[in-house]
Amino acid sequence: MKQTIHPKYEETTVTCACGNTFTTRSTRQNLRVDVCSNCHPFYTGEQRIVDTAGQVDRFMRRLQTAQSRQAQDVARRTPKAEPKKRSLYQEVYGDDEQTAQ
Repeated sequence: MKQTIHPKYEETTVTCACGNTFTTRSTRQNLRVDVCSNCHPFYTGEQRIVDTAGQVDRFMRRLQTAQSRQAQDVARRTPKAEPKKRSLYQEVYGDDEQTAQ
């Protein structure tokens, strides 16, 4: 095995967003992660939303926009009042009744 082509593999400190730190081995010196086994809902058993970079807020805004558009579409699709049907007399003699007499 060649000695000069492989990266240096050394001890590394991993820092989580929750404040937990632990050491492992890696080719990088320091690692920063958003979620670790100390705070991940799968490992802790908590029912909470892990929001990375505001994705949940963005989804909720898109959901509200879609719901408001659906409500607007429903309001627009409601049938309009049909025009009043003309009587046979009005069709034959017109709208003015005085001309027919």
